[in-house]
Amino acid sequence: MTPVGRAVVAFVLVAGAGPAGFLIYHMVFNSHPLRIRPSSAPVSSAPLSSAPGPRAVMRLTLPEAVALPDSNGRMHRLAEYRGHPLMLNFWATWCEPCRREIPLLQALHQERGDRVQIVGVAMDFQKDVLPYAKAQGITYPLLMGEKDGLAAVNALGMDMAFPFTIFADSRGNIVAVKVGELHADEARLILGKVTALDAGTLGLADARRAVSAELRSLAIAHAQRPAAAIVAVNGKS
Repeated sequence: MTPVGRAVVAFVLVAGAGPAGFLIYHMVFNSHPLRIRPSSAPVSSAPLSSAPGPRAVMRLTLPEAVALPDSNGRMHRLAEYRGHPLMLNFWATWCEPCRREIPLLQALHQERGDRVQIVGVAMDFQKDVLPYAKAQGITYPLLMGEKDGLAAVNALGMDMAFPFTIFADSRGNIVAVKVGELHADEARLILGKVTALDAGTLGLADARRAVSAELRSLAIAHAQRPAAAIVAVNGKS
């Protein structure tokens, strides 16, 4: 397979101009996303409206009723994060791409924490999550998906493939969903569109279309450069 053909590291779900505009892109750099039930079968890119399964009802807004506990047991509804742009990262301690994302998420939290909410949803046991988070120096908020994580994933219309990151604007509109390891250039691209959307200089449909097109270009660029360069872009050694 050619490098461009391998531009298929997890999936990128990007909102287009409405429910039928969600597109699925597969981007595999070095590994496939970890799933609860791994599958090596390729999945073809297709408009969401014609795709079978949960993604056919992928949400365009944060669900109102879904709530998850923090490490102290306090429940947080996903809808309560409206009011500021949101990155909602679903991950697990046993997931290698998830672990590779953590330095990037921590850096974004330090750089933009006053403007963008970064929240991790740990699809794992709390007894494993808390020591790992402490060892990794995670300071962004974490929610525990130990009991209700599957309900949250289903409510978002997603599959159990990790990691994936939901990007929402301050009104709770889902602008893009990146499935698979998030890279710094992708994060900054999407957050730039979300910022423009919140500032009123870009419409929601235009923001979704722009993210879709530009992520496609980044996927090709990632596939054409060596893995060491991708690590450098993410700011990891």
